[in-house]
Amino acid sequence: MQEGATDLGQLKTVLETALLTSPEPMSLGELRKLFDEDIAADSVLHVLEELRADWLGRGVELVNVASGWRFRAKPEMQTFLDRLSPQRPPKYSRAVLETLAIIAYRQPVTRGDIEDVRGVTVSTNIVKALETRGWIEVIGHREVPGRPALYATTRQLLDDLNLRSIDELPPLEDIGSLLEPNELSQTVDEELAARQARLFDSDARGGAPDNPSATARTSSPEADADLVTAEGSLNTRVPDTEVRS
Repeated sequence: MQEGATDLGQLKTVLETALLTSPEPMSLGELRKLFDEDIAADSVLHVLEELRADWLGRGVELVNVASGWRFRAKPEMQTFLDRLSPQRPPKYSRAVLETLAIIAYRQPVTRGDIEDVRGVTVSTNIVKALETRGWIEVIGHREVPGRPALYATTRQLLDDLNLRSIDELPPLEDIGSLLEPNELSQTVDEELAARQARLFDSDARGGAPDNPSATARTSSPEADADLVTAEGSLNTRVPDTEVRS
């Protein structure tokens, strides 16, 4: 950045305006393109931190997520904002949340991996619900017979959880409450906790489910359809895999 080329006050005003009017998070590179001069990344970051401090104590805050920077309403304000919209947010079933949790914490995984942990067949509808929401994607294929697809979480999931990286994911038992805090019942919370214990127990046993007979259970297409009630990456090494760059 040329000395004195852009006034600091103007720089802050431009960044604030762009972020307040953008429907999506803006990356550092996109924010630097707002100016004719070559604004140093450190200078932009410094102003962003000042903006974050300026908005402290208000109902809106500036946050840094996986895809960049954005303004968002503070969680405690959401109750009031929900009164402006009669539409209820999408509600996801236990099966969907379990599948998402397994992918998030053991990625990349195949449908077979997920079924080994859950003990039931993973419905195509469940996978499609998560793909449609933009929370998971195919990143490659495992080099075994049939070359099953490998699934991992996306930047969209991190953005929706207001996280910068997969390393910031909450404890496994908390992921459902973050996604749908007003929709999950105590029964679902207990079930997620049980799945967590089973997930870590299977790791301790070298990947085998804690209940060998569980893998024999399957669910019917009708039951799986009922489980999907939505409207409308970790550096984990997996042997013999080929992941798309």
